[in-house]
Amino acid sequence: MRRLLEIWASVAWCLVAATSLWSAERPNVVLVMADDLGIGDITPTNPQCRIRTPRLEQLARQGMTFLDAHTPSSVCTPTRYGLLTGRYNWRSRLARGVLSGRSEHLIPADRPTLGHLMHRAGYHTAMIGKWHLGWDWHKEDGKIDFTKPVRNGPDINGFDYYYAHCGSLDMPPYVWVDTGRITAPPDREEGVTRKEDPYGWYRRGPIGADFHIPKVLPHLFDKAIAYVQARA
Repeated sequence: MRRLLEIWASVAWCLVAATSLWSAERPNVVLVMADDLGIGDITPTNPQCRIRTPRLEQLARQGMTFLDAHTPSSVCTPTRYGLLTGRYNWRSRLARGVLSGRSEHLIPADRPTLGHLMHRAGYHTAMIGKWHLGWDWHKEDGKIDFTKPVRNGPDINGFDYYYAHCGSLDMPPYVWVDTGRITAPPDREEGVTRKEDPYGWYRRGPIGADFHIPKVLPHLFDKAIAYVQARA
């Protein structure tokens, strides 16, 4: 059951481990945003759920649960934009849909975000997981140069550290970016068609030697836990 919760947590877009400079005075803050999590998928909101989630039940008992929520767009990029900026998603340049894995950064550096607010409160901030708000790849003749750093990622939006993939897990390029540095440039192309696997397909594209799609969730969880432990 502990591992099940680990996998659930790893689906998060953004595990913000904001560690206070004065830990004795301020609590650590971990914000988990889970993609495609339905109200019936966890036992605190659905006692008949087939997969038990006792730790989430404990959080619900000891904390607060909000059951009346509304969103103008419940898909990836708009949700992230709204949570980070507090603005309607359609106030960005993205009028509809989501960004691709090659899209440029969506949130300007001078736009206040949740990360900036945490900075003002004296916290160190990190983002680990699926970013999907765009960053700027180094391109030459229209092609990405994976040996060069990524610019205008989460670091311009209030995060001191980040370890992330650019978009959804079906969107190439499949590489990890560690605070601007691509950890392993692609050495091949990979993909699975809908016909081959209607539930586990992903678009064909370049993939790094250290990017293993079946292991993405536990890998992100391990990264997040290691970061929290190092900063706590």
